[in-house]
Amino acid sequence: MTTPKPPSPRPPRSPDDAVRLLGVRHHGPGSARAVRSALDQYDPQVVLIEGPPEADAVVDIAADEGLRPPVALLAHAADEPARSAFWPFAEFSPEWVAIRWALERGVPVRFIDLPASNSLAMGGGSAGAGPDEPAGVAPDEDAATEDPVRIDPLAVLAQAAGYDDPERWWEDAVEHRGGVDDGGDALAAFEAVAEAMGELRERYGDGGHPRDAVREAHMRLRLREARRAYDRTAVVCGAWHVPALAARTTVAADRAVLKGLPKVKAEVTWVPWTHRRLSRDSGYGAGIDSPGWYRHLFGCRDRPVERWMTRVAGLLRAEDRQVSSAHVIEAVRLAGTLAAMRGRPLAGLGETTDAVRAVMCEGSDVPLALIRERLVVGDEMGEVPDSAPAVPLARDLARQQRALRLKPEAADRELDFDLRKDTDAGRSRLLHRLRLLGVEWGAPTRSRTAGTGTFRETWRLSWEPELTVRVAEAGVWGTTVESAAVAKAEDVAAAAATLAEVTGLAERCLLAALPDALPTVMRVLADRAALDADVIHLAEALPALVRSVRYGDVRGTDSGALREVAEGIAVRVCVGLPPACAGLDDDGAAGTRPHLDAVHAAVGLLTGAGDALRERWAGTLRALAERYGGVPGLIRGRAARLLLDDGLLDAERAARLMGLALSPGTEPRQAAAWVDGFLSGGGMLLLHDERLLGLVDAWLSSVPAEAFTDVLPLVRRTFAGFESGVRRGVGELVRRGSGSPGGSAKAPGAAMGFGAGLDLARADAVLPTLRLLLGTAAQAPVPAAAPEPVPAAAPDPAPAAGPLPALAGAPAAGATTIHDDAGGSE
Repeated sequence: MTTPKPPSPRPPRSPDDAVRLLGVRHHGPGSARAVRSALDQYDPQVVLIEGPPEADAVVDIAADEGLRPPVALLAHAADEPARSAFWPFAEFSPEWVAIRWALERGVPVRFIDLPASNSLAMGGGSAGAGPDEPAGVAPDEDAATEDPVRIDPLAVLAQAAGYDDPERWWEDAVEHRGGVDDGGDALAAFEAVAEAMGELRERYGDGGHPRDAVREAHMRLRLREARRAYDRTAVVCGAWHVPALAARTTVAADRAVLKGLPKVKAEVTWVPWTHRRLSRDSGYGAGIDSPGWYRHLFGCRDRPVERWMTRVAGLLRAEDRQVSSAHVIEAVRLAGTLAAMRGRPLAGLGETTDAVRAVMCEGSDVPLALIRERLVVGDEMGEVPDSAPAVPLARDLARQQRALRLKPEAADRELDFDLRKDTDAGRSRLLHRLRLLGVEWGAPTRSRTAGTGTFRETWRLSWEPELTVRVAEAGVWGTTVESAAVAKAEDVAAAAATLAEVTGLAERCLLAALPDALPTVMRVLADRAALDADVIHLAEALPALVRSVRYGDVRGTDSGALREVAEGIAVRVCVGLPPACAGLDDDGAAGTRPHLDAVHAAVGLLTGAGDALRERWAGTLRALAERYGGVPGLIRGRAARLLLDDGLLDAERAARLMGLALSPGTEPRQAAAWVDGFLSGGGMLLLHDERLLGLVDAWLSSVPAEAFTDVLPLVRRTFAGFESGVRRGVGELVRRGSGSPGGSAKAPGAAMGFGAGLDLARADAVLPTLRLLLGTAAQAPVPAAAPEPVPAAAPDPAPAAGPLPALAGAPAAGATTIHDDAGGSE
């Protein structure tokens, strides 16, 4: 399609013309006030708005008090809801003010932009962005000022006025301009803006947006229709389009531009929007950095700076910061002084922010982040009445949200659910079903306050406008959330590529309480489990399946069939894991170790003490731990540690296995890998078993110099995984020589690394606090026994040679040790 040459602008119209073109900046409070005053003065018979004509069918809903901005018009392809576009409106949007003005007076409202059926077919819409790419009055407010392809009219006009910041120029010239509400000529400002835009269009043409010619051709056709039917017509559109709408063109030329455009069937409705979404720099009229500040300016008739500082002070006080009335007074004075020094008619957001930082925040930017999030941007979320068109799935979701008292909110919030309560269990089911449908309203998280247990869940919720599109898209699966989730689960099961995906899906079905989907999922699961011979795939699938078996009864679901499949998979893992681990290289062993840990935990959940499956798994671990040839050292060491932790391997046997693994005949890298696997569960063993510590110390000291460089990174990684206290304790033991052949022996009854006996004098110091906690403070204290003498500690031996002290964090010889009050050292 050939882009026509932009028509030449026509001369300014006389005051008695039948059309008034009100060029605005989208979401500009100054423009909104000017539009309201201009409409009052001009009193049009019809109001035309830049927007999709399909919205004419739902514009009357804007008169419903239940429609509270910020809201947006959502247009989507009827057969492909994911192909969608938004046209957002805030309380301070000029278009919203014009719509409300017309509906309150019974004046017809029409949308005149390119139909959504065309723009969606042309690829102009996507979830979260509208086809009208220009933000404000500009095709692209982020474009370079001098770029002849994509220009920013605000930047050009600001530069001509001597400003280096387009936003600051717009605030000074429009947002802080008075006179529109005091009986002055409200139309004069729009004539000045139209003249300025005419000069820019004459120089830059379409500004790098060839689609504007198509849109403006359709706008002119709709404008001609209105002129034929009404004597006075007001058009509210982006100021960039005003010269094109005022141009002299023929009907035939405009229709030729629109001929042959692709088209799809589109549906339009109202959806809630958020201030946070308005502040994102993409899509129609987006990129407003400070929607909360603009809303404040629009709503304040007088003393906007004073009222803003008061709101900031209230927010900081709510966060337990000391802010007094004197702070507010001084911040207002400083903001006014900064505005005067900078030559501004009124303090703007920059001046108020600088004043708040200096006076209320004591120069810190940390509270400013909170102020920006809560006030400058804001967490406002609009509301849409039930009368707005919606897909059946969206109506069912709204009904459940009301029944469960789970209102969508833009701000992030964390909720703790007790699944033993009906309401909380219902909320959990709803959120899990929505996640299954791809509507990520909430995400499970770990709570910092709630207790642990299978009956508790913690969710972090945040509703984004794009989720409305996801709900519409999920409507193809069913008319209710439950039926849609069942259909989606069955489809996902049939299309799953791996066994782990099916077992994960089974777990999600139990969490979402979808018993109708389980037969299909279980059939697919049984078929996949029977045909999949890869033991690693089975090991990946087992944990999710066992969690479903173990915790499914919390929600009252029947998981008997799942248990049979889980036990069958576990048996196959026990049989196939040792052969699968033979001959693995280092990367393969590293990838297998997490599966080994996961299967061990799963078997522990699935079985009890003495269970045949648990005994079989223990035999598998013994086979891995004692198979010296073929199985990598990492896997052998990890299997030995799992057996030791479960009490299935005594200390004598563990020491023997370590001695064999660290013997001179073992290749150093394999020995280091064995140590990594054995100690990766924590280094407390080295603190409490002197033989194991001695074996590790002796082996590390005996590693040949030519192999030490290869071994060191792996050993350092192993010790880096210990807690700092464990590393310090191991270092102290090695420094004292504990565990080494020449080290000092422990005193009888002494714990590893500590002195002999108890210091009763220090123990008596905790008795008053202990009695207070137990509620026995009023009772007479029991006399403490005379403390036994503590034998004097023998002088520390010379630091043990070898690299283990450095790895464990022990002080080197000659280093200064600083002891804190708690008895530790640094």
